[in-house]
Amino acid sequence: MNTAKKVVVLDYGFGNVRSAERALARVGADVEITRDYDTAMNADGLLVPGVGAFSACMAGLKEARGDWIIGRRLSGGRPVMGICVGMQILFARGVEHGVETEGLDEWPGTVGPLKAPVIPHMGWNTVEPPEGSELFAGVDPGERFYFVHSYAVTDWSLETANPALRAPAVTWSTHGERFVAAVENGALWATQFHPEKSGDAGAQLLSNWLKTF
Repeated sequence: MNTAKKVVVLDYGFGNVRSAERALARVGADVEITRDYDTAMNADGLLVPGVGAFSACMAGLKEARGDWIIGRRLSGGRPVMGICVGMQILFARGVEHGVETEGLDEWPGTVGPLKAPVIPHMGWNTVEPPEGSELFAGVDPGERFYFVHSYAVTDWSLETANPALRAPAVTWSTHGERFVAAVENGALWATQFHPEKSGDAGAQLLSNWLKTF
Protein backbone atom coordinates (compact mmCIF):
# COMPACT_ATOMS: atom_id res chain seq x y z
CA MET A 1 0.00 0.00 0.00
CA ASN A 2 1.41 3.39 -1.04
CA THR A 3 1.27 5.80 1.89
CA ALA A 4 3.49 8.49 0.34
CA LYS A 5 2.18 12.03 0.76
CA LYS A 6 0.92 13.52 -2.49
CA VAL A 7 2.56 16.91 -3.07
CA VAL A 8 1.96 19.25 -6.00
CA VAL A 9 4.69 21.69 -7.00
CA LEU A 10 2.72 24.56 -8.49
CA ASP A 11 3.98 25.26 -12.00
CA TYR A 12 3.07 28.86 -12.76
CA GLY A 13 6.21 29.71 -14.72
CA PHE A 14 8.33 31.19 -11.93
CA GLY A 15 10.26 28.64 -9.92
CA ASN A 16 12.88 25.93 -10.09
CA VAL A 17 10.23 23.23 -10.11
CA ARG A 18 12.58 20.36 -11.02
CA SER A 19 14.93 20.83 -8.08
CA ALA A 20 11.92 21.13 -5.77
CA GLU A 21 10.49 17.94 -7.25
CA ARG A 22 13.76 16.04 -6.70
CA ALA A 23 14.15 17.28 -3.14
CA LEU A 24 10.61 16.28 -2.18
CA ALA A 25 10.96 12.87 -3.84
CA ARG A 26 14.19 12.38 -1.87
CA VAL A 27 12.26 12.63 1.40
CA GLY A 28 9.56 10.22 0.24
CA ALA A 29 6.82 12.39 -1.25
CA ASP A 30 4.79 11.45 -4.32
CA VAL A 31 5.40 14.60 -6.35
CA GLU A 32 3.64 16.06 -9.37
CA ILE A 33 4.51 19.32 -11.15
CA THR A 34 1.31 20.88 -12.46
CA ARG A 35 -0.86 23.98 -12.64
CA ASP A 36 -4.06 21.94 -12.87
CA TYR A 37 -6.58 23.44 -10.46
CA ASP A 38 -8.22 20.24 -9.24
CA THR A 39 -4.94 18.35 -8.85
CA ALA A 40 -3.41 21.20 -6.85
CA MET A 41 -6.52 21.53 -4.70
CA ASN A 42 -6.73 17.82 -3.89
CA ALA A 43 -3.05 17.17 -3.12
CA ASP A 44 -2.02 16.55 0.48
CA GLY A 45 0.47 19.43 0.26
CA LEU A 46 1.10 22.31 -2.15
CA LEU A 47 4.60 23.74 -2.69
CA VAL A 48 4.80 27.21 -4.26
CA PRO A 49 8.30 28.01 -5.58
CA GLY A 50 9.29 31.39 -6.96
CA VAL A 51 12.24 33.12 -8.61
CA GLY A 52 12.55 36.52 -10.27
CA ALA A 53 10.60 39.70 -9.78
CA PHE A 54 7.72 39.94 -7.28
CA SER A 55 5.42 41.58 -9.84
CA ALA A 56 6.11 38.97 -12.53
CA CYS A 57 5.55 36.12 -10.06
CA MET A 58 2.22 37.61 -8.95
CA ALA A 59 1.10 38.02 -12.56
CA GLY A 60 2.04 34.43 -13.37
CA LEU A 61 0.39 33.14 -10.21
CA LYS A 62 -2.89 34.89 -10.99
CA GLU A 63 -2.82 33.71 -14.61
CA ALA A 64 -2.56 30.14 -13.32
CA ARG A 65 -5.29 30.78 -10.70
CA GLY A 66 -2.67 30.08 -8.06
CA ASP A 67 -4.04 32.86 -5.85
CA TRP A 68 -7.38 31.04 -5.75
CA ILE A 69 -5.74 27.68 -5.12
CA ILE A 70 -3.66 28.99 -2.21
CA GLY A 71 -6.58 30.89 -0.68
CA ARG A 72 -9.01 27.98 -0.96
CA ARG A 73 -6.52 25.49 0.44
CA LEU A 74 -5.69 27.70 3.42
CA SER A 75 -9.36 28.41 4.17
CA GLY A 76 -9.77 24.66 4.54
CA GLY A 77 -6.61 24.21 6.60
CA ARG A 78 -4.80 22.41 3.76
CA PRO A 79 -0.97 22.67 3.87
CA VAL A 80 0.84 25.18 1.64
CA MET A 81 4.57 25.96 1.62
CA GLY A 82 6.20 28.88 -0.18
CA ILE A 83 9.89 29.11 -1.13
CA CYS A 84 11.91 32.27 -1.94
CA VAL A 85 9.65 34.59 -3.98
CA GLY A 86 6.96 31.96 -3.31
CA MET A 87 7.24 33.16 0.30
CA GLN A 88 7.45 36.85 -0.55
CA ILE A 89 4.17 36.90 -2.48
CA LEU A 90 2.38 35.72 0.66
CA PHE A 91 2.91 39.18 2.19
CA ALA A 92 0.70 42.21 1.58
CA ARG A 93 2.89 43.94 -0.99
CA GLY A 94 6.21 44.05 -2.76
CA VAL A 95 8.14 47.16 -3.77
CA GLU A 96 10.74 46.87 -6.53
CA HIS A 97 12.36 49.86 -8.28
CA GLY A 98 9.71 52.10 -6.75
CA VAL A 99 6.85 50.03 -8.14
CA GLU A 100 4.40 48.58 -5.60
CA THR A 101 2.62 45.30 -6.34
CA GLU A 102 -0.13 43.74 -4.25
CA GLY A 103 0.71 40.34 -2.80
CA LEU A 104 -1.64 37.67 -1.46
CA ASP A 105 -1.88 39.45 1.93
CA GLU A 106 -1.80 36.26 3.98
CA TRP A 107 0.57 38.21 6.25
CA PRO A 108 0.97 41.97 6.68
CA GLY A 109 4.27 43.42 5.62
CA THR A 110 6.18 44.82 2.68
CA VAL A 111 8.88 43.02 0.70
CA GLY A 112 11.52 45.63 -0.08
CA PRO A 113 15.19 45.98 -1.02
CA LEU A 114 17.57 44.38 1.45
CA LYS A 115 20.05 46.94 2.77
CA ALA A 116 23.45 45.24 2.73
CA PRO A 117 26.97 45.92 1.42
CA VAL A 118 26.72 43.05 -1.05
CA ILE A 119 23.54 42.40 -3.05
CA PRO A 120 22.19 39.93 -3.90
CA HIS A 121 22.47 37.91 -0.72
CA MET A 122 23.75 34.76 -2.38
CA GLY A 123 25.15 31.71 -0.61
CA TRP A 124 25.03 29.97 2.74
CA ASN A 125 23.87 31.66 5.92
CA THR A 126 22.72 30.74 9.40
CA VAL A 127 19.21 31.33 10.72
CA GLU A 128 17.62 31.99 14.12
CA PRO A 129 14.54 29.78 14.55
CA PRO A 130 12.26 30.33 17.53
CA GLU A 131 12.07 27.84 20.37
CA GLY A 132 9.71 24.97 19.59
CA SER A 133 9.90 25.40 15.80
CA GLU A 134 8.43 22.40 13.98
CA LEU A 135 10.07 23.40 10.71
CA PHE A 136 13.58 23.24 12.20
CA ALA A 137 13.03 20.17 14.38
CA GLY A 138 16.09 17.92 14.27
CA VAL A 139 18.27 20.60 12.65
CA ASP A 140 21.50 21.45 14.47
CA PRO A 141 21.87 25.04 15.73
CA GLY A 142 24.26 26.90 13.47
CA GLU A 143 23.23 24.91 10.38
CA ARG A 144 23.46 26.93 7.19
CA PHE A 145 20.92 27.30 4.41
CA TYR A 146 21.20 28.50 0.81
CA PHE A 147 19.87 31.98 -0.01
CA VAL A 148 19.57 33.87 -3.30
CA HIS A 149 17.65 37.16 -2.97
CA SER A 150 17.89 40.93 -3.05
CA TYR A 151 14.55 41.68 -1.38
CA ALA A 152 13.15 40.68 2.00
CA VAL A 153 10.72 41.49 4.80
CA THR A 154 12.52 43.23 7.66
CA ASP A 155 9.54 44.12 9.87
CA TRP A 156 7.18 41.48 11.23
CA SER A 157 4.03 43.03 12.68
CA LEU A 158 1.31 40.34 12.71
CA GLU A 159 -0.47 40.20 16.04
CA THR A 160 -2.61 37.28 17.16
CA ALA A 161 -5.66 38.83 18.82
CA ASN A 162 -7.17 35.53 19.91
CA PRO A 163 -5.04 34.05 22.72
CA ALA A 164 -6.42 30.60 21.84
CA LEU A 165 -4.66 30.79 18.48
CA ARG A 166 -0.99 29.96 18.28
CA ALA A 167 1.09 32.94 17.18
CA PRO A 168 3.12 32.43 14.00
CA ALA A 169 6.67 31.21 14.55
CA VAL A 170 9.10 33.54 12.78
CA THR A 171 12.71 32.64 11.94
CA TRP A 172 15.22 35.41 11.26
CA SER A 173 18.53 35.71 9.46
CA THR A 174 20.95 38.60 8.94
CA HIS A 175 22.63 39.98 5.84
CA GLY A 176 23.31 43.65 6.31
CA GLU A 177 20.12 43.79 8.35
CA ARG A 178 17.81 41.28 10.01
CA PHE A 179 15.11 39.84 7.79
CA VAL A 180 12.42 37.18 7.93
CA ALA A 181 13.94 33.85 6.84
CA ALA A 182 10.95 31.57 7.51
CA VAL A 183 7.42 31.59 8.91
CA GLU A 184 5.27 28.81 10.37
CA ASN A 185 1.63 29.84 10.61
CA GLY A 186 -0.83 26.98 10.90
CA ALA A 187 -1.24 25.34 7.50
CA LEU A 188 0.98 27.97 5.86
CA TRP A 189 4.76 27.61 6.05
CA ALA A 190 7.38 29.45 4.02
CA THR A 191 11.13 29.97 3.69
CA GLN A 192 13.13 32.78 2.11
CA PHE A 193 16.02 30.38 1.56
CA HIS A 194 15.97 27.33 -0.73
CA PRO A 195 15.56 24.09 1.26
CA GLU A 196 15.77 22.15 -2.01
CA LYS A 197 19.32 23.50 -2.47
CA SER A 198 20.36 23.22 1.18
CA GLY A 199 21.57 19.62 1.33
CA ASP A 200 20.72 17.41 4.30
CA ALA A 201 19.49 20.32 6.42
CA GLY A 202 17.05 21.35 3.70
CA ALA A 203 15.89 17.75 3.32
CA GLN A 204 15.18 17.64 7.07
CA LEU A 205 12.98 20.73 6.74
CA LEU A 206 10.99 19.26 3.86
CA SER A 207 10.63 16.01 5.81
CA ASN A 208 9.35 18.02 8.79
CA TRP A 209 6.78 19.68 6.54
CA LEU A 210 5.54 16.32 5.23
CA LYS A 211 5.00 15.17 8.83
CA THR A 212 2.39 17.89 9.33
CA PHE A 213 -0.11 16.28 6.94
